[in-house]
Amino acid sequence: MNAGPAGPADLLRRLCDTTAARLSGAELRERVRQVRAGLDAPLRVAVAGAVSSGKSTLVNALLGLPIAPVDAGECTFVVTQYEYGEDDGHITVELTDGGVAHSRLLPGHRLPAEFGVDVARIRRLRVTLDLPSLRTITIVDTPGMNTVTAANERAARSMLFGSGDEDDRAQAMIYVLRYVQKFDDTTLAEFRGLTDACGMSCVNTLAVLGQVDRRGDEGDPWPTARRLAAKGYADLRTSVFDVVPVIGLLAETARARPLDAEDAAALAALAGLDEDDLEDYLLDLDDFRSAPELPVPAEVRHRLVERLHRYGITSAVEAVRATGTADPGALAAHLLERSGYSSAGRAATGSVAAGIAHFARRADQLKALDALTRLRAIARTPALGADRATLDALAAQLDENRPIATSLGGLRIFTAAEALGRGTLVLNEEMTAELLRLARHDEPAEQLGLSPGASPAEIAPAATAASMRWRTLAMMSEGRTGGHRARDVLTVLEDLVSAALDEVALEKAARDGAAREGLAGAGGGEPLPPVRVDPAAIEALRASPMVPADDRRALELLLAGAELATQLGAPPGAPRAEVAGYAAALGARFRTLTHRPLSLRQRRAAETLCEAYETIWAHYSS
Repeated sequence: MNAGPAGPADLLRRLCDTTAARLSGAELRERVRQVRAGLDAPLRVAVAGAVSSGKSTLVNALLGLPIAPVDAGECTFVVTQYEYGEDDGHITVELTDGGVAHSRLLPGHRLPAEFGVDVARIRRLRVTLDLPSLRTITIVDTPGMNTVTAANERAARSMLFGSGDEDDRAQAMIYVLRYVQKFDDTTLAEFRGLTDACGMSCVNTLAVLGQVDRRGDEGDPWPTARRLAAKGYADLRTSVFDVVPVIGLLAETARARPLDAEDAAALAALAGLDEDDLEDYLLDLDDFRSAPELPVPAEVRHRLVERLHRYGITSAVEAVRATGTADPGALAAHLLERSGYSSAGRAATGSVAAGIAHFARRADQLKALDALTRLRAIARTPALGADRATLDALAAQLDENRPIATSLGGLRIFTAAEALGRGTLVLNEEMTAELLRLARHDEPAEQLGLSPGASPAEIAPAATAASMRWRTLAMMSEGRTGGHRARDVLTVLEDLVSAALDEVALEKAARDGAAREGLAGAGGGEPLPPVRVDPAAIEALRASPMVPADDRRALELLLAGAELATQLGAPPGAPRAEVAGYAAALGARFRTLTHRPLSLRQRRAAETLCEAYETIWAHYSS
């Protein structure tokens, strides 16, 4: 069996190996090797946010362990990286002077308060955990910030990740925002500036709206929280993959610090109280903790407030009343659902869990995107002699017009989305929404704004219509960055057309043979007139070694067919809609030729042919 085409990460691994082997400078060689190592390591996802925004609580929920301290105020003093390893609980303390110390987690998977060295000397903590989820993603907990303002790239990375060094680079980020009534212009501008300085964009940044239950004037915080999150996404959509609301405390309790039998019994006792009386007690949590007449010990009530707060207690009590039981496992599942941590079903957006799944699915692409950025920076490093020549060769290999750039197809939408966020790709509202759908979703139907489960026969015309818009933009911006990025999107859309029409063809081939013959025998109506072509131009195109054998066969049919259907390879007398489908498929196939090194005459022939196919599709699909 032949191996499939190399992905972006594989191509960059080979380029790193070749470049490192040719470099004589030890520092340059080590930088390239770091990039290579990053391609093989789990995706680094930094969790960042303002002081007291609920960041460390969310880290605990992500890990499913109560590791990070969550006391009031600033808890994370240094960057703490949670990574996979079989020595569960081992802590490597990296010092600012290059030294290393070692420690271990306390029983119950908790960070110790002391590490045997002055905290000012600690550069980073690396905590090893035997968690399967960390095989794909490394979680990096960062110190809280009082502001998201960042003067420059190094300062931003230093604030978020402990230093501006390359090995501190995160490849994706979850940023926890405080729950506010609205995002003002200053906050929005600062957030965009921060993500831009840190190399983040709408493909690798998830904004989390935390502590959505802390509005005391709303019994159910979710309607307002979802409206605010939707408004936040509308404001930040070119900077973030999604804006999602979450009650981190409930997620942490459900996943990392589940309720025990004593807690469940206390909730059952509270469920027995008059509903209005319990609501009155919970209006002031200090009263709830201290009231002597409540049928739950004060220390247990204190623990419930610490782990559930007002909304969590109310929600848990409602669950007990509804089911008549207080099973700790059922309560954990209920609290996780009420926390907003997980999506309903397998939604691609709308929750923290969906965002993490998005990062995990695209981990190789995100790592390749980061590696590409780092390699281009290395290629610009001052050097002399043979190393200068090697770096120039590296830069040439990464040039957008070279074959390796064409082969990095999996990154096309990502680079276009980044260009949109940075303003080098300017789009109208329709095309902005189109690009962001392509970046956010994995299924073709959702990428094109169609209903989930749309058929290939619906996907093909939608992708074809979109490709026409992007082709026009690419032609108008030819030679500029925006033109390159528009052509990237165009290529992805053409691939969607080809894949959808291939599926349509397979479905047709799977039908009963007799039924197909009957349809052909009936003629499907009057034969459609053939399309006129320039035989000399078609023969010139057939002569190019860049044209695959299947495409040369299609050109032969185009010349020999007596009616339009047979010119396109469809059955004689095929219905109009079927003819249109064949034309769309051929147009997408031959568009790829325009990206190959053809002679001027051959290129013009290919472009004319594509326009003819697209005209046929537009005429007969309506």
